[in-house]
Amino acid sequence: MNFEMETAPHRQVYNLLIGLIAPRPIAWITSMDREGKLNAAPFSAFNYLCTDPPVVGIGVTNRPDSDFVPKDTAQNIRRTGEFVINIVTEDLIQQMNITATDFPSEVNELEMASLTTAPSSVVKVPRIAEAHAALECRELTTMEIGRSRIILARVISMYVEDQYVDPSGPYICADELHAVGRMNGLGNYVRTRDAFLTVPRISYAEWEKGKR
Repeated sequence: MNFEMETAPHRQVYNLLIGLIAPRPIAWITSMDREGKLNAAPFSAFNYLCTDPPVVGIGVTNRPDSDFVPKDTAQNIRRTGEFVINIVTEDLIQQMNITATDFPSEVNELEMASLTTAPSSVVKVPRIAEAHAALECRELTTMEIGRSRIILARVISMYVEDQYVDPSGPYICADELHAVGRMNGLGNYVRTRDAFLTVPRISYAEWEKGKR
């Protein structure tokens, strides 16, 4: 089948894209408004875009009942310029799911999920204390496109629990961290536990030799 994205209804475009672009990492974002009130919410339109400098991108749609009103996370980032991406792992998936609830703006999602915070090393926004890793970010720019906002941010500091760092690199022990990814379908996720597949890269010389 062929689908024309320019004429397809928005819901159909959404369903098709999230089915093909998967699994997706989850940005579990803590942000803060100008008065210091915290917000926590997960977003799976997320990835790193470059490493020099380290830049991540997050897509945040507007509130479902409005074409023009941004979600609290987008508003907080635009107004303060700072936020933290907490890494979602198997042991925290239930708490993350609670923070995805569309609570009224006056409700603290962290309290609802029985989560605590810890000070970040550079930004004012705290990280989730229970998260095993977190990226402290500063907004570079926010682009408003249709009913969405694309946020580009520079990672300025990273926290990782010692047990998940191989100091020889340093490398992240991803096969021990057990991050989870988002799939299509309401509430569907994928584990990384026991799912690693190693396929060695082939040099051009090796490829040439294999042709003979």
